[in-house]
Amino acid sequence: MEKSQIVRAIEDRVMRAKTKKYSIWTIGITANPDERRNQHGNPEHWMHWKSDSESDARDIEKHFLDKGMKGETGGGERPICVYIF
Repeated sequence: MEKSQIVRAIEDRVMRAKTKKYSIWTIGITANPDERRNQHGNPEHWMHWKSDSESDARDIEKHFLDKGMKGETGGGERPICVYIF
C-alpha cells in the first residue's frame, strides 16, 4: 500500500476515535503483525497495513511519532507493516 494511503488511513482512524488525540495511540512497524500484536497483548483496537517498502514504513512511523503517538523506532529486520492501537 502506498505511503500516502496508509497515512490517510491512520489519520482517518484517529479522527473517528472518541478522543481525537495522537498521544493515546501507539504506532510501530514489524515484519510480522500477528506476532507483534500478540506481544502487545492483543489490543482491541489494533489495525495494520503492509507498506510498499521498509523505508516507507519507517517514514510513516516517524511522521506519527512526531505528532505525539507512543512508540519507539526499531521494528526488527525488514519491517514493512505499520500498526497502530
